[in-house]
Amino acid sequence: MNLPSADFKVDPKLAEDTIEINRLHFCRVLLMNDSNYPWLILVPQIKNIRELHELPPECFKGVFSEITFISKEMEKLFKPDKLNVAALGNQVSQLHIHIIARFKNDAAWPLPVWGANPIKKYGEDELETLISEIQANLFSK
Repeated sequence: MNLPSADFKVDPKLAEDTIEINRLHFCRVLLMNDSNYPWLILVPQIKNIRELHELPPECFKGVFSEITFISKEMEKLFKPDKLNVAALGNQVSQLHIHIIARFKNDAAWPLPVWGANPIKKYGEDELETLISEIQANLFSK
């Protein structure tokens, strides 16, 4: 299996709105730069994939395994009331999976996060602390 694609690039819109915090075997792990919600995005490192059903069969199980891993670890770390996992792609067609920790007291609850509130970017110190916490809890095992 030849992952990641040698010439794989994250969509420019995703790159603009996120910070790459790690690379798993199948997916890049991005942090959405919106402090309203703990929000990670997994991007399978395969060129020209738009939909989940387009994943090559030899990658499908691995991508879902990484989605499951990140979801479970986010539940442990953030203890949300609900975890939203979605692959929408209405604005960015490159396949990417949102994993968002939701709380009954968050800025959009119980509505979807998209368009509910203006994006609130992390401050430099807050971002550094969060990335360190995510790295220590999700990727140092």
